[in-house]
Amino acid sequence: MKFTELDINGVFLIESQIYCDDRGFFLESFNQKEFHQSIDKDITFVQDNHSQSNKNVFRGLHFQKPPHAQAKLVRVTKGKALDIFLDIRENSSTFGKTGKYELSADDGKCLYIPIGIAHGFLALENETHFQYKCSDYYHPESEESILLEDSKDFSIKLASLLRNKKDLEGIVFKDFVSPF
Repeated sequence: MKFTELDINGVFLIESQIYCDDRGFFLESFNQKEFHQSIDKDITFVQDNHSQSNKNVFRGLHFQKPPHAQAKLVRVTKGKALDIFLDIRENSSTFGKTGKYELSADDGKCLYIPIGIAHGFLALENETHFQYKCSDYYHPESEESILLEDSKDFSIKLASLLRNKKDLEGIVFKDFVSPF
């Protein structure tokens, strides 16, 4: 596995070797030992989630407040998604900056999203399957959402997105007080 830190502190691209032959393919999608040696020895994943979204569905930007904050390891197993992340850690040199990375089932890449990063994704194809490991259990009372509209780092046609009511009622970043 190859680990590359992206432009947001602590966000890593993880690339796995894909072995293909006439039967199909094989890849190792996660290895706790390599993860601990390369990224964070203190993170343990306790919950796996899987969502399916159609094209133009946007989910996010979500995070959970301490003490239920979550690190995530995310990947696409079918289709394509634009993964979007926002640094909400006040003491980080990348605080307030957003990043993005296109994930595809075709390349087997995944992203590590550390605690203190608001996270979301935009499905770029119908039937996009998104899987993620979380370092803490889902805790609805700790979940918050930040509006994507605040991001000036890249443009997405917001009118074309399909979002749920909770995400549309998220907080505006300029009014956000970080718990991190």
